[in-house]
Amino acid sequence: MADHLEASVTLPSVPASVSAARTYVLTTLAEWGLATDTDIADTIRLIVSELTTNAVQHTFGQSPTFTVDIELDRDEHLRIGVTDSHPRFPKRLPAAVQQDNGRGMVIIRWLAAECGGKLRVRPTREGGKTVSIELPWSVPAAPVSAAGQQEP
Repeated sequence: MADHLEASVTLPSVPASVSAARTYVLTTLAEWGLATDTDIADTIRLIVSELTTNAVQHTFGQSPTFTVDIELDRDEHLRIGVTDSHPRFPKRLPAAVQQDNGRGMVIIRWLAAECGGKLRVRPTREGGKTVSIELPWSVPAAPVSAAGQQEP
C-alpha cells in the first residue's frame, strides 16, 4: 500500500448525510483493505455516525455543509476527521437519566481509546472546527478463511 492515502467528501448538513458519510468511509476503507465485517469496521461505523450526527445537529444551521476527511499514513495510523464551519467546540454534557442525547463525545472518546486511539478537536483557519479520531491501522496481510487459516 502507499505511504499516504487520502479521501474526502463534503455533504450537506442534513440527517440523510450521516448515512452517506458512513457508507463513504467504509467503502473507502474497504478499498484500502479493511474488511467491513470486522469489529473495527463496526467501531468506525459508530464513530463516523456520532461525529457526523454532531456536525448536523449541533451546528444550529450555521454550517450548511460538513467535510469528512480520511487519511492513512504508512499503513500505521488512520485519521478520520469531520469539519464544520460552526465555531463552538463540543462540550461534554452532564449525564442525566432522562437525557436522550449529549453522550456522543463520550462514546467517541471511549471507542477511540478502546482501539488504542485518541480524539482531538482543533479549530480551523476559517473559524470552524475539526473533530477527529486517530486509530492504529492493523489490517491482516491476507484474508482469514472460516477455518482460521490465512488464505494466499
